[in-house]
Amino acid sequence: MARYLGRVQLPRLILASASPRRVELLRQLGLDFEIIPARVEEIEDAHLSPFELCQLNAHRKARAVAKKIPDALVLAADTLVFLETEIFSKPRDVAEAERMLARLQGRVHQVVTGVSLIHLRRYRERLFAVNTEVKFRPLTAEQIRDYLAKVNPLDKAGGYAIQEHGERIVAGISGSLSNVIGLPVEQLKVELAAWGSGEAAGLSD
Repeated sequence: MARYLGRVQLPRLILASASPRRVELLRQLGLDFEIIPARVEEIEDAHLSPFELCQLNAHRKARAVAKKIPDALVLAADTLVFLETEIFSKPRDVAEAERMLARLQGRVHQVVTGVSLIHLRRYRERLFAVNTEVKFRPLTAEQIRDYLAKVNPLDKAGGYAIQEHGERIVAGISGSLSNVIGLPVEQLKVELAAWGSGEAAGLSD
């Protein structure tokens, strides 16, 4: 494990999330990082698009941790599922998860993950979002209940996890699989390399 990505050296890296899925995805890059979850409430605002909303929440998470450790590069992410203009966040209970999957079954929906990279001491931030199309199989109520009996949907946007028995409900995807899981590793690698090279745009605090 190292602070290097290819030939690029990165600052101390902190993942502002306790999500085991994001932890595992970030480990795929072979980087040394710390885990400090952000304790902020996610905003839900019908006036914002899913792309705006997930980037805003990612920014708020990253900034909350960066204010405590301004000399580190803080990474945070927020994932949303949406169908046309309807946003599916984390279900409050299994009954709501059932209703979500009933709406998504047989249709193509979008999964967008917003990512924030902040180094507060250097007054730099990079915000971006990645979108993946997911096509669900046609599902009966019984198939939905059977899936939810195998997966805990309450901590997952849209009430499902593609990496947990996803073959039961997902017919296919167009785009990044890791993005659906919770962190777009391919684009993140590009952004971190640009950051380390000094090519990422800096934003004022």
